[in-house]
Amino acid sequence: MGLTHLDKKGNARMVDISAKEITLREASACATVTMKPETMELILRGEMPKGDVFAAARIAGIMAAKKTDELIPLCHTIPLEKVEIEITPLEPEHTLHIVSVVRTRYKTGAEMEALTAVSVAALTIYDMCKAVDREMEINSIVLLRKSGGKSGTFTREERQ
Repeated sequence: MGLTHLDKKGNARMVDISAKEITLREASACATVTMKPETMELILRGEMPKGDVFAAARIAGIMAAKKTDELIPLCHTIPLEKVEIEITPLEPEHTLHIVSVVRTRYKTGAEMEALTAVSVAALTIYDMCKAVDREMEINSIVLLRKSGGKSGTFTREERQ
């Protein structure tokens, strides 16, 4: 199978999806942000100087999903029907676990939108908290699941 984003001369091109069928497609992705225990406490008590970290990260993630085609070269503009961001504190690890779910009825998948959403949500958490913790780490940005389209369903196997 050849590379889909290159023409016969090796020039970059957007993949032609005009012949593809519109189907329901969904993708989910996750990322983590690990921090000092004191940083987690400030977030959970709502005392971070810049404001509500979870609300800002959710909004940023949703906005980022909607602008994925502007950020990723050759990515198609797709009509998003759902973008959801869930942030779960994992207290013993001092980690925030971010999950996005993106849904569309279109000719191409929403994987890049889901990955972009969690990436920008994680970056927003870092930005909101960097004044008190510059050692935060953003990790494990991965596609969890995708469904719809010709290639069917992909579900990431849990790592041991």
